[in-house]
Amino acid sequence: MSVVVIATLWPIAEKRAEVVAALGESIPDVHAEEGCELYALHENEDRLVYVEQWASAELLKAHSIGAALAKVNPKLEGLLAKPTEVVVVSPLPFGDARKGALRA
Repeated sequence: MSVVVIATLWPIAEKRAEVVAALGESIPDVHAEEGCELYALHENEDRLVYVEQWASAELLKAHSIGAALAKVNPKLEGLLAKPTEVVVVSPLPFGDARKGALRA
């Protein structure tokens, strides 16, 4: 069963472009990781939000200690207003099953 993750980052306003650039560089590496079904970066005025879907909890764990994050995390030091929030969520697929949950 797939695992869905919401990861939220709050860049320091004047450092936002640097954060976006660093994250953008890492996305192709993450997309190539085993088990990555979705790794999509979104934004609003004060935060950046990843919506992620992984093939299993084991592969999500491998991602969390993998090379892509090990490479990007040092680039984010001093650029975030507060720590990144990572939440694993479970779907409540009400309504149309095709529209009520993420799927591979």
